[in-house]
Amino acid sequence: MVEFLQFTLSGISFGMIYAAIALSLVLIWRGTRLLNFAQGGMAMFTTFIAIEVIYQTGSYWAGFVVALAAGIVLGAVTELAVIRPTLGKPELNSVIVTIGLLILFEGLAGIFYGGQYRSFPAAFSVTGLHAGSTPLGVSRYDVFVAVAVLVTTLLLAVGFRYTSAGLRMRAAAFNATVARLSGIRVARVITVGWALAGLLGALAGVLVSPSTFLYPNSMDAIFVFGFTAAVIGGLDSPAGAVIGGLLLGVALSYAGGYLGANVTSLVALGILIVVLMLRPAGIFSGAQVRRV
Repeated sequence: MVEFLQFTLSGISFGMIYAAIALSLVLIWRGTRLLNFAQGGMAMFTTFIAIEVIYQTGSYWAGFVVALAAGIVLGAVTELAVIRPTLGKPELNSVIVTIGLLILFEGLAGIFYGGQYRSFPAAFSVTGLHAGSTPLGVSRYDVFVAVAVLVTTLLLAVGFRYTSAGLRMRAAAFNATVARLSGIRVARVITVGWALAGLLGALAGVLVSPSTFLYPNSMDAIFVFGFTAAVIGGLDSPAGAVIGGLLLGVALSYAGGYLGANVTSLVALGILIVVLMLRPAGIFSGAQVRRV
């Protein structure tokens, strides 16, 4: 029972990181029907920016804030300069462009920062917490990770539901043509969506790096798990992305704890295949309506 509790809490911590990546993919998908395969590379690059700021200032929080700001700017600039010219053209063009961006970001990171593995500092202690004499298998930093992603997700949810900007984003995602006829600047809304996706990616990169090493390809596996979580929850469902991330994180934690770390990728693939077979649009996707 103690092991089960430890694996569950650890899975929730990593699941929140997968949820952040999944949510960033959903934000872009809803606005452009495009999967941004460069999301992991963008997150990695902003994390390198963060660690350089930490080295220069000695402040973790300065690096944290700069990483989030860099994620917003990088997401917006990427959409304006690279993605927008491909819209309206064959969908494969945009896919190839995002893959090229991934290669570009990883190459630039290797040129600017080198290919060696770096340790990223944690905001809080990574020493495991205890409930009395029982180890919980999570640290203060793990709690911070879960809270940070949860608060960010709640702020986005409130913004989407109760602000005019959020209403415009939901309208553009639901039907871009009708939104344009209603006077909504859909192109600007899409840019904002990419900026928010960049922020979420940067948040995930900064939060996961203390648990791994930082290097040019460090976010590749995290992106794959985040993508899997988005597909499990449904690419049209922000709530599904978060729940899918949590479910995947807990499932992989159980698999790694009971079966061994080497099988986690196979378990993720198996879960993805089962979901695609039973619910191709995702567990939390809405019902498709056809008019004839």
